[in-house]
Amino acid sequence: MSSALKASPQGSSSFRLPKVPFWAQILLGLVLGVVLGWIARSGDVGWLVTTLDKIGSIFVQLLKLAVAPLVFFAILISITNLRNVNNAARLATRTLLWFMATSLIAVAIGLAIGLITNPGAGTDLTPKDGAKPDHAGSWLDFLTGIVPTDVITPFTELNVLQIVFIAAVAGVAALQLGEKAQPILTLSQSVLELLQKALWWVIRLAPLGTLGLIGTAIADYGWNLIGKYATFTADIYIGCALVMFGVYPLLLATVAKVNPLSFFKGAWPAIQLAFVSRSSVGTMPLTQKVTERLGVPKEYASFAVPFGSTTKMDGCASIYPAIAAIFIAQIFDVHLGIGDYLLIAFVSVIGSAATAGLTGATVMLTLTLSTLGLPLEGVGLLMAIDPVLDMMRTATNVAGQSLIPVIVSAREKILDHEAYAHASASPLDEYDEPERQLAAA
Repeated sequence: MSSALKASPQGSSSFRLPKVPFWAQILLGLVLGVVLGWIARSGDVGWLVTTLDKIGSIFVQLLKLAVAPLVFFAILISITNLRNVNNAARLATRTLLWFMATSLIAVAIGLAIGLITNPGAGTDLTPKDGAKPDHAGSWLDFLTGIVPTDVITPFTELNVLQIVFIAAVAGVAALQLGEKAQPILTLSQSVLELLQKALWWVIRLAPLGTLGLIGTAIADYGWNLIGKYATFTADIYIGCALVMFGVYPLLLATVAKVNPLSFFKGAWPAIQLAFVSRSSVGTMPLTQKVTERLGVPKEYASFAVPFGSTTKMDGCASIYPAIAAIFIAQIFDVHLGIGDYLLIAFVSVIGSAATAGLTGATVMLTLTLSTLGLPLEGVGLLMAIDPVLDMMRTATNVAGQSLIPVIVSAREKILDHEAYAHASASPLDEYDEPERQLAAA
């Protein structure tokens, strides 16, 4: 009986469904989402709107479910892994400096685009259309908010910045303790792998999440709202595209001296998932995997990627607040001078950790507006269009989070150029390959 089940009669062939690449599944979900969203809106199909909203919401909730423990254990393990890396202090310093340098380039591009296009001009929006956000960021809140009042609240309230602080302290303490901390580190590594495995299952649902999120956006907002913000939306997408497909390839070719096309072949699955999920932290396991596949040593990648997922935000913290500040200033008829533009650059480079890798960039925008003295009601003007903008912003964030480890590794001569040149297969498919082989055995 068992042998009959394992072997098929000679000459017969078993039918297998063709394997659909992950990128094609995402694209299919995107197209279906647009179609179903348009049907729901144009036909006023209430049940379809609700269904799309539930599908998208559940996907985002599943991603957020693992955020707090994932950030904690990823940062803890990444810091302790630095002991296995030669010149760890120099690698960490250069990583941070490159984070800041690329953020400065990104905010400069955002300011240039905003000044050229005048995104707030020609709209029918007025200050009355704005509304203050429920929570506004300030430098005092940012600085004092890093240190938690207890170790429980940051996890229950999902304060990622405080979780990073707790994890960093725990990681440094573990390094100081040495062998005494090894049992805790072994347990932490196991928990991290468990979380990444569970999150990988959620990532597999990304095509369905795409359908729900895109469909809900179209059903709720339609094309009319996007049309009202046409210049502003185009500015964000063009700015992110210039950084991702202009600045990043230029840095790869001139600084790292590697082929930019190989980078996008390897990193594309993470960029694609970031576009859909709008969460740098939720994409972190995939970002780390593609970064390793691009030839970055695992010990260094396990530090740089989690660190970047909570602090490296070229889309949300550089391009977006720069263009948004100009947009809001024009709506409220406030003149911005050279000093104001320098302040925007300063906030973008220093305050990017305030975005903390979560969906949305409201905290970073309010921090920028409060620093400039612009009305916080301006945030309300952009809330409706934010989900559409956040997709491109997060994709840019994640591309940068994978880019910097490649540049630093190349400069430090620890990049595996052979692996980099051949990083083209989907890491999602490879990740599950051992399981498929075991099931087929």
